[in-house]
Amino acid sequence: MRAEVVAVGTELVLGQVVDTNSAWIGEQLAMSGIDCNFQTRVGDNIDRIASALRLALGRNEAVIVCGGLGPTQDDVTREAIASVMNVPLCRDATVLQIVRERFVPRGPTRTMPANNERQADVPEGATVIPQTMGTAPGLICPVGDKVMYALPGVPYEMQDMMRRAVLPDLERRSGQVAVIRSRTLRTWGLSESGLAELVAPRVEALEDGGPGVPTIAFLASGVEGIKLRLTVKAADRDSADKALDAEEAELRILVGDSVFGVDDETMEHVVGGLLLERGWTLGIAESLTGGLLAARVVGVPGASEWFRGAVVAYDAAVKQSVLGVPEGPVVTRDAAVAMAEGARRVLHADVGLATTGVAGPTEQEGRRVGTVVVGLALPGSVSEAVEFRLPGERERVRQLATISAFNLLRRRLSAADGEAQGP
Repeated sequence: MRAEVVAVGTELVLGQVVDTNSAWIGEQLAMSGIDCNFQTRVGDNIDRIASALRLALGRNEAVIVCGGLGPTQDDVTREAIASVMNVPLCRDATVLQIVRERFVPRGPTRTMPANNERQADVPEGATVIPQTMGTAPGLICPVGDKVMYALPGVPYEMQDMMRRAVLPDLERRSGQVAVIRSRTLRTWGLSESGLAELVAPRVEALEDGGPGVPTIAFLASGVEGIKLRLTVKAADRDSADKALDAEEAELRILVGDSVFGVDDETMEHVVGGLLLERGWTLGIAESLTGGLLAARVVGVPGASEWFRGAVVAYDAAVKQSVLGVPEGPVVTRDAAVAMAEGARRVLHADVGLATTGVAGPTEQEGRRVGTVVVGLALPGSVSEAVEFRLPGERERVRQLATISAFNLLRRRLSAADGEAQGP
């Protein structure tokens, strides 16, 4: 069974509203074992919507249309569907009464506008999906041995109908039970081409595909690094997870500790887990990152168990008076080490992490824009500083510096023998 999502709305095409509905529907289809190879966005125009629906029906057994079921003049999805089905629209008295009743709880001054009567128009031969939250009912519209589903664009209304009516109907029509599962390995420090070269043996080994064989995709995620997404279709969830487990193990052998997390695990989540394992706390001193590290840390649930706080020492005098940095240049390894040790001391933390450098737009202390120095002070280890040369404009340098600092700390915490690893 293959299904395509057609999202209706001129605001989607113009980029005024982000199409989150299609992403959610695609995820639900995957979990139900329904292949979704195409997603389309089309503006509020009957002819263009009908054209998109005909194209989608030509290459799929099912089409899920989202949006355009409201009461206003630009809500023309019903008309487009009727055109594709080559049937008239018929006003359903039962649906009309339900729509009217939706306005009763809103008080005696809120009578139903005449425009809302359009929401009771149903293509001949279609089945209504009752609305439980809003006023626009959904539709199940057979087209020969294929089917179109029309859903409201309001996310919570759409999701309710998907779970309640569309997915069960699709599973019944498909006549087979299958699941599609994905897993994302998050990497840092490798280029997309470099990562592709490392995992090439696995890509080649899997290229013939087949049931139960994972596929590998590369997802560039800006300052968050490169992601490897593994996807597999199998008879059940356990079989799919076993296949993903086996492939993840193979990839970790090839990629090594450049893999820092899985799925939604951010770098700071991983760092927090490593600190908790050791019972250590973290104190941060920031200069060019200006609080970015601290902001990401406090976004981690439970961070209060391991995060002591942060000092944003942007001015050189503050670095000296609060953190004990010696007078002189502050974009140096010595200054970064002093900042990390100062954070550890001032915040009564086990681990000190610090950033200093030049984010731009001009040079500082004769150091080029993009020069970043990360200081680190760990229990039982000699404090150190690592210098990075990061690309991009000011904000990108700051973001990259934040991830680079976390990654350095992650690598040191992950070192089984406690010896320093590369940055």
